[in-house]
Amino acid sequence: MSYDDVKLNPSKLVQFLGKPPEEFTKKDLVRFIEQNGIEMVNFRYVGGDGRLKKLNFVINGKRKLDALLSVGERVDGSSLFSYIDAASSDLYVIPRYKTAFLNPFSTIPALDILCSYYTSEGTPLPSSPEDTLRKAQKALEETTGLKMHAMGELEYYVFSRLNDPYPIEAQRGYQESSPFSKWEKLRYEAMRMIAEVGGQIKYGHSEVGSICEEGTEMEQHEIEFLPVPIEDAADQIVTAKWILRMIGYKYDVPISFAPKVMVGHAGSGLHVHSKLMRDGKNVLVENDHLSDIAKKTIAGYLDMAPSLTAFGNTVPTSYLRLVPNQEAPINICWGDRNRSTLVRVPLGWLGVGDMLHDANPQEHESYMEATDNQTIEFRAPDGSANIYLLLAGLAVAARHGLEMKNALELAEKLYVGTNIFNDDRIQDSLEHLPCSCSESAGHLLRDREIYERDDVFSPIVIDGVVEMLMGYHDAKLSEELFGKEEEIRRLVDSYLHCA
Repeated sequence: MSYDDVKLNPSKLVQFLGKPPEEFTKKDLVRFIEQNGIEMVNFRYVGGDGRLKKLNFVINGKRKLDALLSVGERVDGSSLFSYIDAASSDLYVIPRYKTAFLNPFSTIPALDILCSYYTSEGTPLPSSPEDTLRKAQKALEETTGLKMHAMGELEYYVFSRLNDPYPIEAQRGYQESSPFSKWEKLRYEAMRMIAEVGGQIKYGHSEVGSICEEGTEMEQHEIEFLPVPIEDAADQIVTAKWILRMIGYKYDVPISFAPKVMVGHAGSGLHVHSKLMRDGKNVLVENDHLSDIAKKTIAGYLDMAPSLTAFGNTVPTSYLRLVPNQEAPINICWGDRNRSTLVRVPLGWLGVGDMLHDANPQEHESYMEATDNQTIEFRAPDGSANIYLLLAGLAVAARHGLEMKNALELAEKLYVGTNIFNDDRIQDSLEHLPCSCSESAGHLLRDREIYERDDVFSPIVIDGVVEMLMGYHDAKLSEELFGKEEEIRRLVDSYLHCA
């Protein structure tokens, strides 16, 4: 890491230690703690509900600090995961040094570190979300020679009560700016903090959703990340959600990542962009065109799309978002730059020439970066997703597509070049995503052998997800709630703070 990279990096640890997070050692963290007056260490780890948990340690000596950073601590797994029995529930949590960050909210100087779960035998807990994702990446690389990088588009609503002299028309908030967009300051603050704790952010903006109802204004925003290895991408999302909720708490405005905050208005998705890398090079593009690897990956996503909803759309209100004409996909298909499809291939700066010079004739230098920007966007997931299991599922689906004999034929068959919401014939000719958690669970059971191959997904994880989804008993929920606005509102309210 160069001097300029260190100087511009927002992480206080990177600036102090002069090295990238991947190179952080125990000795580095101890030195930072000693020389920066850090009084507390917080262990953080993701529970079965997808949220970051926390365990606090007051620093009362170097020997104890060294032991803490070396051997971790034990926790009650049965209170964190529904599928772990209380009779044998003790787990270890071991810190991953590269994830360390200065806590921006703590009332006393504190260093937070994300942890991994280990069993009583000292081996990675095979059913933990973090280890499932690690195994999925490893299996993909061992069988194909490729590694997956990914990033999420994190959409959320801010709820507030305002006397608004500059209202935004409903469903017209996309990339609006102040004074019409009211909560830019919250987004700015969140983006700065997310970057300081290690998040790689692409940009932020207001989103299309803008709702005024009974004195409450609901304003939608989005923070989009940069592609990083999928293990890091998951860490980014859970940490960013925690930061956004904490800032919302500071301003006394609830923040929701729920798939629906009100029926009839835009829901919040968690679109995931992915790319496959070999020797540091993006292989989705070949000769300025989409490669066969990319098309096979798309085929894998489409073939397993119904079961992927089990990880990406995990509450009954997820299926109130997956309806026509709300910029959310319902049909299993793909297209270029087509936001009505399930899988979209966004603009990737392919073959566009030197736009810089055309827009700035006075600029004599040219800038043409390689085709590293191209991604594949999976548009079904929402804020209820277990991001670790979802990204693990996408890695499994990519491998599945790369090994399918008919992958290229399937990709060609499911390509759509028009807005399918405007063509009933196309919609009728395509398979649909599940309409409920119960249906999603059925598809997961159908595909479980693919997910469990090479011990990537533990059977106990698949069983646990299926049990959770079936437990909603929502197979006929849409029919039962039709026309019952008050019951729909109660249902939506009950999942405002999912995951």
